Amino acid sequence: MAPTLRDGDVVLARPGRRPRPGDVALVRWSARPGQLSVKRLALPDGGSWFALGDAALASTDSRTLGPAEALAVVTHRLWPHPGRIVRR
Repeated sequence: MAPTLRDGDVVLARPGRRPRPGDVALVRWSARPGQLSVKRLALPDGGSWFALGDAALASTDSRTLGPAEALAVVTHRLWPHPGRIVRR
């Protein structure tokens, strides 16, 4: 998710918040049920989302794994540089 987020960032993820296109979200892939990822939501796909990484050439996302389930919307980075995560 660079440049928005980097490995080791601590974020606040809000379950129950209604996801919208452009939000950064904690997602789960049916192709990899044990893996959680943080990706940007692009397009709703029924009850799932087409989710993409911000670094398209370095991201494993819906282009490879198919639709994702959005579990929570990531709203803030808490550490190391606190701030709001901006929707695109």
